Amino acid sequence: MKIPNAFLILSASLVFTSGLAEAWQMQPAPLMTRWARQVDTNAPLPEYPRPQMVRADWLNLNGLWQFEPGDTNGRVPVGKNLAGEILVPYPMESPLSGVMAYHPHTWYRRMFTVPPAWNGRRILLHLDAVDWESEVFINGTSVGVHRGGYDPITYDITDQLKGRRSQELMVRVFSPVDNAGEPRGKQTLHPRGIMYTSSSGIWQPVWLEPVAAAGIRGLKMVPDVDNAQLHLTVAASVADGVSVSVTVSSNEVPVATITGAPNTELKLPLPHPALWSPDHPFLYDLKISTLQDGVVKDTVTSYFGMRKISVGTVDGIKKILLNHQFVFQIGPLDQGFWPDGNYTAPTDEALRFDLEQEKALGFNMVRKHIKVERARWYYWADKLGILVWQDMPSINSYTQTKQPIDAPQFRTELNRMVETLWNSPAIILWVIFNEGQGQHDTAALVHEIAAKDPSRLVNQASGHVFFGVGDIADVHSYPAPAGPVTLTQARACGEYGGIFCQIPGHIWNPTLTAGTYTKAGDPAELERKYDQFINDLVWLKSSQGLSAAVYTEITDVENEGNGLLTYDRVMKTDLNRIQASNHKAITGSLTLTTVVPASIEAGIHWKYTTSAPATNWFAGKVDDAGWASGPAAFGLEGRTSWQSSDIWLRRTFDLGPLTRQELDQLVLYVSHHGDCEIYLNGVLAGTLSNQNVQSAPLPYVMQPLTEAGKNALVQNGPNVLAVHCQKGKKGEGIGSQFIDLGLSRVEIH
Repeated sequence: MKIPNAFLILSASLVFTSGLAEAWQMQPAPLMTRWARQVDTNAPLPEYPRPQMVRADWLNLNGLWQFEPGDTNGRVPVGKNLAGEILVPYPMESPLSGVMAYHPHTWYRRMFTVPPAWNGRRILLHLDAVDWESEVFINGTSVGVHRGGYDPITYDITDQLKGRRSQELMVRVFSPVDNAGEPRGKQTLHPRGIMYTSSSGIWQPVWLEPVAAAGIRGLKMVPDVDNAQLHLTVAASVADGVSVSVTVSSNEVPVATITGAPNTELKLPLPHPALWSPDHPFLYDLKISTLQDGVVKDTVTSYFGMRKISVGTVDGIKKILLNHQFVFQIGPLDQGFWPDGNYTAPTDEALRFDLEQEKALGFNMVRKHIKVERARWYYWADKLGILVWQDMPSINSYTQTKQPIDAPQFRTELNRMVETLWNSPAIILWVIFNEGQGQHDTAALVHEIAAKDPSRLVNQASGHVFFGVGDIADVHSYPAPAGPVTLTQARACGEYGGIFCQIPGHIWNPTLTAGTYTKAGDPAELERKYDQFINDLVWLKSSQGLSAAVYTEITDVENEGNGLLTYDRVMKTDLNRIQASNHKAITGSLTLTTVVPASIEAGIHWKYTTSAPATNWFAGKVDDAGWASGPAAFGLEGRTSWQSSDIWLRRTFDLGPLTRQELDQLVLYVSHHGDCEIYLNGVLAGTLSNQNVQSAPLPYVMQPLTEAGKNALVQNGPNVLAVHCQKGKKGEGIGSQFIDLGLSRVEIH
């Protein structure tokens, strides 16, 4: 998201303290979700954490751990009780952690006992995500150091275990947040504007599992729709006599089997496969075993979906195709923050809830915004059926001092993200950069990821510097959507909207309006504005070949009030109305008939002045003899220059006869950067807020006429169209001074 002016206002909603409670207690926050009280401190997040590679035996290590701050060179406090408690896996800054404070260096400690039934197998310890650097100690021995806040960590700890007694697990954590060049997305130590509270430490599940020496280490699944087969690679230990056996089932009925060698691509034929899509999220089941000399050594279950994503030419324009068909994609920006858990949803039900609401609202896509979720979020996306644009967490430049760019670390974590998530059928696109935040080596990184995962699309940069690489050209436009101009890539609007609407009793910080691109006084106005933007999308899809659009956003986040839901997950609007609008975006088409032409092809002359005119300047009859005359668009090179802060325009046109239906279909057809007031025959016919788009030329948007404006029109006679436009906000987008408009009649089919 682009930075609104409110980014400069400091949030007072959260103050980090150095205190540490001796015993865990959930801390208060301005808002909490209904799931916070459902968290079981003995077994938070008890569900199996890795749905695409499931084993029967495992042990959940989530719960209350010992915790205390450390220092840069502190000694390992082996065998010692720590000063306080923390609820794992909620980040230390979150209310649910019980700490609700940031410390750059910390220690985590707990004891565990390995079940006796696991004897004879290797014991693996999984930490699904720790932000940012972690070192794990088992009974005082370091088993490894990991850097990266979004990817799973696994250690074989078998050799560090001591008999059958209780074992000591310690984790050292270093979290630099603002003070280094690591990928961190929207996290900051100074939450304000569009930057949010950090999520340091262990923030995804910690668990154990036993694995045979000839066990399965990983899976790679690539659906091949064109050849009706699944490409499957089973990573496993190589030893004499080890083979792999695979069975594919559909609705519990076996449909394909194969045996082969581990670490080799196997091709499972699936004649007439059931294809996965948002309308039909069909998943096949997998059972995979390793055998040594005919004896089963390890078994996991999994699933996959058969779908193909590609870019193809439709009516001369590059478009995103799902299973060879063009499906317009519309989805929300989903930032994945929670008032009670920060980066970590309080429960699995809460994690699923956001996706369920996105589906219920009629979205068929979601952009996971500069954050990587835990594995179960992608499982629910696969199961519920929603296309996912997966952002790489940015090296964020929205800070008081610009961060350095740790390019090698970014590349490492980008590759890990792809390798961790590439089995999810829901994920169809990798977004490498967001709005130029830490953007570097764009072409090289795009080519690397495209070669690594040719089964998905790659978006070079959502909303910023384009290098002509990857599959998508993606602009950000606020508040109304826009589309890029390209002949070689699919066209997308990666962010638009941002309708600010507050619901009393569900506001994180009532003094701020961060991310406010346009406002709605109540839910009904939000629904009307939302639908107006949908009409723009239908036009962009129908006339300019737009393939996809992302609305900002699904929920409020801390100081932002742009969500369709509040931060504590209360729906703001009539769900059915948003659903109907989204359905129109996906299935609708639009015809636009010019009534009063804009200056798209030829410059239409207007009377104009840049000095404040008389108070009745917009009236039907005004002495404008002293005004200058020039062709629109104003501010467009080659037409009429506009350098002042304000401009006033007048134009006379004749209107032929219109039926009542045609009159109701009239819209203002406007391209602008800045706030506008538009009058017809002296009556206010429409207002538009600052349009911010990161592309040129600026788009034309449709704005319905007010009832008073419609009634002021004179049929079969002369009419006066008058406009006041202010210069756009400095430093935002292209063409900060620009105005052109006409009248059109819109029909949506």
